[in-house]
Amino acid sequence: MAQIYLAAPFFSDEQIDRVKRVEAALDANPTVTDYYSPRLHQETEHEQFTSKWAAEVFKRDTQNVTNADILLSIIDYRDNDADSGTAFEQGMAWVQQKPIIVLNELQFPVNLMLSESLTAYFTDAKHLVTYDFHTTPTHAFTGELF
Repeated sequence: MAQIYLAAPFFSDEQIDRVKRVEAALDANPTVTDYYSPRLHQETEHEQFTSKWAAEVFKRDTQNVTNADILLSIIDYRDNDADSGTAFEQGMAWVQQKPIIVLNELQFPVNLMLSESLTAYFTDAKHLVTYDFHTTPTHAFTGELF
């Protein structure tokens, strides 16, 4: 059984829609038994966006990256750069030698630190329905780098 951590920004309606479509793809994939989506775990006993809330969410999310077997990273861009939280989580997964699956539906140019750390690269969430998360086959990055 592989635990997947879904690293993704969810700050706009478009990003939330993308994350929800990826969650649905994971739900439909027969090789996926469990995943953790931080979008669904923002509640704490503390008021949102306070330092105590941030500390609790940070601890929970980083622990879930550490506990995961695979990281699925939705790279989405804000101000022409990858979401810093998602990039941080992808870096954690790479240091822990976990397979990293990247989705870049908007097909923005990708920072080489993200492209060089990935195991498989996709530009359409529909590919996540059939991807084998048990064996995590390589799917090379194709696209523009920066």
